[in-house]
Amino acid sequence: MAHKSALRISFPSQLAVLVLASAVAIPAVAQQTQPSASSQPTATVQNDTASAPQQPAASTANTPAREGFWGRVNPFASKKWVAKQTTPINDRLSELDEVNAKNSSDIKDVDSRAQAGIQKAQTTADGANQVATAASTQAQNANGIAQGASGHVDQLNTTVKGLDQYSEVTEQEVKFPHGQPILSSAARQQLDDMATALNGKQGYILEVEAHSPGAGSVGIQNSERLAEAVKRYLVTEHEIPVYRMHAVALGNAHGQADVDSKPIRISSVNVRLMENSLAAQAAPQPQGVASSTGAERP
Repeated sequence: MAHKSALRISFPSQLAVLVLASAVAIPAVAQQTQPSASSQPTATVQNDTASAPQQPAASTANTPAREGFWGRVNPFASKKWVAKQTTPINDRLSELDEVNAKNSSDIKDVDSRAQAGIQKAQTTADGANQVATAASTQAQNANGIAQGASGHVDQLNTTVKGLDQYSEVTEQEVKFPHGQPILSSAARQQLDDMATALNGKQGYILEVEAHSPGAGSVGIQNSERLAEAVKRYLVTEHEIPVYRMHAVALGNAHGQADVDSKPIRISSVNVRLMENSLAAQAAPQPQGVASSTGAERP
């Protein structure tokens, strides 16, 4: 009985000794069988795991923070530790988001200002184009006015040059057979026909050129009386203005219009209708009346 009791007491003691020896021997064997430095983290993890129950609680509080899941980190990390590790990253991401948002806002602001500037420039260009078009139209109008003024000036020059330009239209030779200043019925008919053709006409004059066969002052005075008789009849009977008649008493001399130099044998008065070139352009020429001699000057 005593021997069995001793065996029972000694068996637990032996078991405890065996467990203690195993705990001491396993780390030693693991260190001896470590082939190289590359397997050191695995052995370290095993040593730490085996020795963790034997370390006091105070040493756990002084253990430094683990650095990465694939390094030396406890696979059973807490949420607080994960949050502590990811908070700087989240802050950095938030900062980047703010920067991106600010950049986007700045880009939109620059784009809006650029669009406004482009629109303003386009409006200014359109306004300048309209002003240029209006200026071109005004220049064309001014050019047309200048050309019209130039044409008007040319017309005025032509008018001024033609003020004293007269051409002969027709001629009547009024004869005085007896040399007395008395108009015969044939002479009055000639003057009536000429005066009738002058009704409503403007820009004409009548050249009254009187001839007499007398020599010297006697012929001049006699031809002057003949010219006055013709002028008096035209003024009193047909109301021809005096300023439109120009008379000259030549006696027995030939005038510039005479084409021959035959001697003056009969008293006569040549009445020529002279018309201004401007009046000829504005109105039809009066019909010429055949002279008593049957000839008419061109």
